[in-house]
Amino acid sequence: MKIVGITACTAGIAHTYLVREKLVNAARELGHEIKIETQGSIGVEDILDDQDIAQADVVIISADIEISGRERFKGKKILDMPMKMVMKAPKKLLMQIEEKLKES
Repeated sequence: MKIVGITACTAGIAHTYLVREKLVNAARELGHEIKIETQGSIGVEDILDDQDIAQADVVIISADIEISGRERFKGKKILDMPMKMVMKAPKKLLMQIEEKLKES
């Protein structure tokens, strides 16, 4: 499964990067490709380009604030997930997403 996503928290300091790290680690453990854009206090990092988005099976948005550039994902399967949920059980969430994609 190819995953792209965005993380962003209200302060843009800790949770933005912690959630990114948890998603990346869980995806790699499960054998998935993943690229996560962070929209934090130091600006936007690891910007998702058109090719990243086009090749993605799913878009995960884990943000406690409004993200910029959401319109880039038009036509893609987008999952909005609270940061707290992702931090708690990222691997379980990715496994559930994988199952739902197989069913569709």
